[in-house]
Amino acid sequence: MTEEKQDKKDHILEVAEKLFAELGYDGASTRLIAQEAAVNMAMLNYYFGGKEGLYFAIFQKHVSEQKLRLQNLNNEEISSFEKLEKCIDNYADKMMSNCAFQKIIYREMSLSQRSDINKKIISLISQNALEVKKIISEGINNGSFNPEADSDMLVASLFGTKSYLINAAEMSSLLIGEDVTDPDVIEKTVKPRLKNHMKKMFSAYLINHNGNKK
Repeated sequence: MTEEKQDKKDHILEVAEKLFAELGYDGASTRLIAQEAAVNMAMLNYYFGGKEGLYFAIFQKHVSEQKLRLQNLNNEEISSFEKLEKCIDNYADKMMSNCAFQKIIYREMSLSQRSDINKKIISLISQNALEVKKIISEGINNGSFNPEADSDMLVASLFGTKSYLINAAEMSSLLIGEDVTDPDVIEKTVKPRLKNHMKKMFSAYLINHNGNKK
């Protein structure tokens, strides 16, 4: 694919992501997406094969990028706790800088009826959760983390805290005392506090004081 075509494809994805976050899957029609992206329907269908393919492509783009980062992190020759700290930093930076995509994820995770596309999306997202779990499991296995630590619940804590901050923005704003939908507040207040909190919480729970910090 030429650079020009890739740029056009990325532009369509960017516009579609914004509209899916604002209007939901059912509310964002391909006709509206094509209109906002200033492309014709034939081009949209050529690149993505329709609405479902476009929707799934958004998840593939974000999840694949994050999975590669986590896999590279898991292969680094550093301690398990250093990996975990890097994971938290990366997670907070990536997730809090793209609230639109996080809203789409939350909507999909909340669905009670599971369509084929929804099942594919959940399967895709779960791959990154498993990569985070690998970091914790490694620390438990090498003796640097508490052997009784519940890695599943820790992953849920990491993902859940982010979901609360983004998807319960009104409650979060009242709790924090600042508007968590404001990009400046996210950058200067929310992200630093989130990173600091998660690192201290994970450290207090995970570090095996009878072992070495590996």
